[in-house]
Amino acid sequence: MISRRAVFATSVAATAVSFYTLGVLHTRRSEAATAASYDAKLEAIRTEIRSEIGKSAPSAAGSAGTAGRQQTKADVDSSEPTVTGFDQAARARMVTEIKNELQSEMGLLPVQLLRDRRESFVELYSYDNLGKTNYGTAGYLGHGYFITVKHAVVALKEDDDRTSTRKIMSIKVMYQGKEVPAKLVDTGDADVEVHSGDWAIIKTRDLDLPPLHVDAAFAYDFATPIFRLGNDYSKGIILSTGYVGQRTNNGLVTCLTDGHPGVSGGGVLDQHGDLVGIPIGRMQGDYRFSFILPIRAEMLRKVPTHQAPEPATTFAANSTE
Repeated sequence: MISRRAVFATSVAATAVSFYTLGVLHTRRSEAATAASYDAKLEAIRTEIRSEIGKSAPSAAGSAGTAGRQQTKADVDSSEPTVTGFDQAARARMVTEIKNELQSEMGLLPVQLLRDRRESFVELYSYDNLGKTNYGTAGYLGHGYFITVKHAVVALKEDDDRTSTRKIMSIKVMYQGKEVPAKLVDTGDADVEVHSGDWAIIKTRDLDLPPLHVDAAFAYDFATPIFRLGNDYSKGIILSTGYVGQRTNNGLVTCLTDGHPGVSGGGVLDQHGDLVGIPIGRMQGDYRFSFILPIRAEMLRKVPTHQAPEPATTFAANSTE
């Protein structure tokens, strides 16, 4: 005789199996319904895509080869403007706008323009009475005139503020692999390095170099992109980039751009490729913290290709003409 306990256990097991079976069936039905819904959505998307493709496809039936054919004048005259031609023109305008925007916002300058400006700068060497050679950079202004730093072509005071016994005996620039003699034409009033009067104009014979366009009105607003070209370590003209920092009390501008030995007298260019300043020094022990001397009109007072400014009282000429 079967006990009540066995009957109860059997009933419980049967009930559990029934509920499990119902659960499995319900789950499978739900999955089937979900899959059907996904399939329906996917088919709707495919239908929409086919519809869009059909709108843009040619109205004439049949296959077409992939070989191109130039339109004749008759074709152009007898047909409406093609969508392809319009798209190409719009794309060209869009690409131009994007390039201009990138150059403006990211501080970019066309590579070819930088290469062209590089030709306007030369290596500068000066030789003193102690048998030492100093090197720097000079930017070409046209008709044989160059702008550079005074401390590259004139012996300034020693670090301990003593008058130096050192004298510059000759100045030369490198042109087509050869040294070309130069003479000192004009300087600022600096008697030490990294000074607002630390600039000089030198002159050689007329050289076949592209002259720089000078912008003496550059604002030097904070974070404005700038480009520096100089004779780094006497290894030739090298490019460096940076952003405008702050103005100093003595009329200079700070910038984080490489200030290696030899870049003094080189060029600081704006985003148009115009000469707006010259690098003149760096923070002691830090080759990245540089000082820039903004171009001023009085620096060009003895360059005949530029209009002479009003007489300046803060700068004294030191011409050897």
